[in-house]
Amino acid sequence: MLHESILNNRFTALNCCVIIPTYNNQKTIQKIITDTLVYTDKIIVVNDGSTDTTSELLKSFESIVKIIQQPQNKGKGMALRTAFKNALEMGYRYAITIDSDGQHFPEDLHLFLDKIEQEPDSLLIGARDLHSENVPGKSNLGNKISSFWFWVETGTKMPDTQSGYRLYPIARMKKTNYFTSRFEFEIEVIVKAAWLGIQVLPVPIKVYYAKGAERITHFRPGKDSVRISILNVYLVILAFLWYRPMRFFRGLTPANIKAFLKKHFFDKNESVLKKSLSVTVGIFFGIFPVWGYQLVAAIAAAYFFKLNKAIVILTANISIPIMIPAILFASFKMGELITQQQSTLTIKNITLENIKLNIYVYLTGACVLAVVFSILMGGLTYFILTLIRNNRKTITS
Repeated sequence: MLHESILNNRFTALNCCVIIPTYNNQKTIQKIITDTLVYTDKIIVVNDGSTDTTSELLKSFESIVKIIQQPQNKGKGMALRTAFKNALEMGYRYAITIDSDGQHFPEDLHLFLDKIEQEPDSLLIGARDLHSENVPGKSNLGNKISSFWFWVETGTKMPDTQSGYRLYPIARMKKTNYFTSRFEFEIEVIVKAAWLGIQVLPVPIKVYYAKGAERITHFRPGKDSVRISILNVYLVILAFLWYRPMRFFRGLTPANIKAFLKKHFFDKNESVLKKSLSVTVGIFFGIFPVWGYQLVAAIAAAYFFKLNKAIVILTANISIPIMIPAILFASFKMGELITQQQSTLTIKNITLENIKLNIYVYLTGACVLAVVFSILMGGLTYFILTLIRNNRKTITS
């Protein structure tokens, strides 16, 4: 009992609770709650409109833990959002979520407490061993795909982004707006946490997958996969139009700029031509009209042509939000010059509707502008770097 008491005290000291969302888990819900009570009584259970005997089973725990009954099934994401709101009202700083299907082990709770004491206000995800016994191959594949998109959207690599065993720094996340309500919420929440500057870290955990028909899952491969795909498209576009450019430029302190230029532009071991081509390719894709995928295309080109990736990424960020009106306007003017067609767009009425009305002029102008301006800036870079390198040789000789 001493171990149990100490762990509960740690939950109290950290202002941490455990959230258990459940939907039609009559076979496992009692055991999960009972096993969790061994370690803490700070538990919030959200019954998400269960139609089996789950509601009746939860009545025996009403005097021990907080039970939230939702009359209709609204999805796991909405259940978690409801629990977060209640936990914040109860004064909690952190919330550990654990699935009610028996997949997770409450005995691993201390691992999250250990980690959050070392890394306060981080978001921790239980990293499962997906190569262990009974883990379905589709779970492993799905996790690899999900982890790839998380990296694209945030720049952070994670071994497991689909695990529901997590610790959320809910107090730090309380002002974040979410719009998803089902399984895709667990993707939206970690991406937006990373965008807020919250560390997203893995915590190795054990996992149990029941065999065959014994395993209970409410994931609908068709509908839920479509929802997740749509969410990732939205997050990728938002990431490349706003989050990643802003994160990049926020990090450009005078000291960082000096170190970046020294390492990537003035490295004598890399040819001036390679640096100049990197500028050319970066600016080209930064202007080329593939909005939302410009940085992806630029990085792919950098890998294919073996260019300086840092320079390519830097120059591709010419399309940051503050520069977009200027790029659009210049594209239209270039398009008018090439096509000899007059558009109705001015610097004051750049709207999506006006772009659609003059799409041919815009696309023509953007393509030509991308080629002309990128070659111009690449050539200017070549001239300046060659001049600097020759001056250095003259000084040292």
